This record gives sequence, C-alpha cells and structure tokens, in this order.
Amino acid sequence: MYVLFIVLNAVDSLDDILSGFVREGIRGATIFDSQGMGSAIVNNENRSTPLFSALHMLLSDSHPYSKTIFTVLENESIVDKAVAVVHEAVDGISDNGGGFMFTVPIGKIYQMNR
Repeated sequence: MYVLFIVLNAVDSLDDILSGFVREGIRGATIFDSQGMGSAIVNNENRSTPLFSALHMLLSDSHPYSKTIFTVLENESIVDKAVAVVHEAVDGISDNGGGFMFTVPIGKIYQMNR
C-alpha cells in the first residue's frame, strides 16, 4: 500500500483530478489548503529584511496558495492510474509551478472504530 501526496499549485485543476479519481475507482482522498515556505515568507509582514524583499520580488507572481491532496492506494497499478489522472488534469500548464507528487509506502493501517 502507498499514500500518494499531491501538492497542487494549479488549484484550478482540482475538480478534474477528483473526477478522474472517481472515474478510476479511487474513492477516498483528503484535501487541505496549504502554502509553501517561499510564499509564507513573501506574504509575511517582515519585508524590511533585504532577503525577504528580494524573495518578494522573485516570488510575487507565483502561486500564493495550493491544495495538498493525499490518498491511500492499494498497489502500484492504482498509483500509476492516479498519477496519470493528475498528469492529464495539469496537461498544458506551461510553468514549472504546477505542483509535484510523491509516494510513501505504508507499513500498517489501523481503523479507528473497533
């Protein structure tokens, strides 16, 4: 089993990703709002520090907020399907800031209801 993490800067693609997951039989995912460290520094009130001012100029046009999605997937075949869905949803985004994905193997899962 694996957990697939998707940090999605191209938040307009979220609905396409979720509908693609349903189409592929992936029924569960958790989504939360997130913000990268660079964006947090740029949007901080402490712009008097020269480094922060330089970062603000560099990152001011980038995506300030993102969505982080994670889903538990049973095997590598389903991981491949989920990754293909995400690639399809963000296809055509020209910049490198669309986001990124990674997987982590799961050792055990514990149900909360006994």
